[in-house]
This record gives sequence, structure tokens and C-alpha cells, in this order.
Amino acid sequence: MPRGHGYGLRVPHYASFVENGTRADYVEAITENFLDRGGRPRAVLERVRRDARVALHGVSLSVGGVDPLNAGYLRAVRDLSREIEAAEVSDHLCFGTVQGKYGHDLWPLPFTGEALAHVVERLRIAQDVLGRRLLVENVSSYVAFRDSEMTEHEFLAAVAREADAGILLDVNNVYVSARNHGFDATAYIDGIPADRVGQIHLAGHTDHGTHVIDDHGSHVCAEVWDLYRRAASRFGAVPTIVEWDDGVPPLDVLEAESAKARAIEREVLG
Repeated sequence: MPRGHGYGLRVPHYASFVENGTRADYVEAITENFLDRGGRPRAVLERVRRDARVALHGVSLSVGGVDPLNAGYLRAVRDLSREIEAAEVSDHLCFGTVQGKYGHDLWPLPFTGEALAHVVERLRIAQDVLGRRLLVENVSSYVAFRDSEMTEHEFLAAVAREADAGILLDVNNVYVSARNHGFDATAYIDGIPADRVGQIHLAGHTDHGTHVIDDHGSHVCAEVWDLYRRAASRFGAVPTIVEWDDGVPPLDVLEAESAKARAIEREVLG
């Protein structure tokens, strides 16, 4: 497994990447920003590849949806991942399409046996097309389904096991959903199978008191850093990405957040 720490590849930093490269050893690119695109985006991606491993992170798979999987999209992701020798390819454990229309959001799933079987079948198909294991990410959520038959971490673990998929564990999303739904975030971390976690996400959120919104628009908070310590202890040295999408700060701010993650990992693992 590739190891390392880094951050998401975002447009405000493109000029710096082209001119100076990156000091990160692991960078994550939003898949859809680079599909079937040349020009500046591809030039940036190729420049970053000279310094760091690149992971692809998608938002369009809709693995939990009922619309047919987009075969053309999957083939394009496969081709891009091979061209850039992507370290990892990931998407979200959710649905995002209804009757062929993209909602441009990551809607949560009911945690039922029926949904589990549905997602597992679609993940197997997707992985067959990609020719590689896919990492699925837990999403933040603000509503729960009353018909759910298991906890979220039990559902995520079962999906990964039965589909032979990997897990992209978003520690911030665990915290956000735990606050919104009242479950124990540490129990969630402890319930994830260690051998399935291939990547970790860290990010900021907005705390409204009665609820928490995942917006990737601020520093990682103390509580999420504490959860990351627990995750590092349980999962070991796993590639870790800091995400920041709302009010993207100067690159040195992201570098400092990533350096903090690296320091915590070293502290925990010795």
C-alpha cells in the first residue's frame, strides 16, 4: 500500500503546482475534473505526478442508486487511472442520481440487507470495469432512515467485505454524522475492519450547535484530530488527505494541516 500525506488538488493552487511542484508525497484529484480533458488541468496533473503519488476521487458513481451504472463513465475513469498510474481510485457510498438526473449531492443510503446486496452487486460490476479495487467513502448525513437494520459502520464493513472493496475512511464525516445522529464516533472507528482501509480523509466543518454541516471550509478541529489519533492507532500508516473546498486557503495552510497529520501518525505509531 502506498503511504504518505497530502491534500486535495484545487484550482487556486494550479499556478503554484506548475511553477514549483508539490512538497506533498500524496495528492488527490477530483476524478471528474480531469476526465477527457487536456490543456491546463492535465498539465497540472502531469506536473504533480513528478513529485507525488496521485489518487483519483470521484463524485459521480452513484453506487447506491437505481439508475444503471454509467458504463462510459467507468471506462473513462479506468483509462485515466491507468494513464496516470493512480495510487487509489475512490468514490462515495451513497446515491446521487434519480431517473438519469445528477443531483450533484451525496445522499445517504438506508442500512438494510436489501441495500447492501444492491450496492455489493454494483460495486462488483464497477470494479470489473475498472480492473482494480475501488475504495468507498462514508458520507456525512443529516437524516436517518427508520427502516435501517444495522449501524452505518456495520453496513460499510459488510459492503467492503462482500464486494471485496476497500474503504476510504473520512474521519471528519464520522464526527459530523455522530454529532447529528447521536452515535459514538469512537465505536464507529473501532468497528471498521483494519485490513480494508486504504485511505483517510480529514477536513473541517461548521458547528451550528444543534447540528454540524460538513463543508470542507475550515481547519480540522480538535475532536477530529483526536479521532484521527484513534484511526492511526487502529489502521496504521494509511495515506491521508486533507480536503479544503470552501474558501480555499493559501497552499501553505494545507501543507501545515497535512504536516500535523503526519506528526500525529508518527506520534501514535512511534
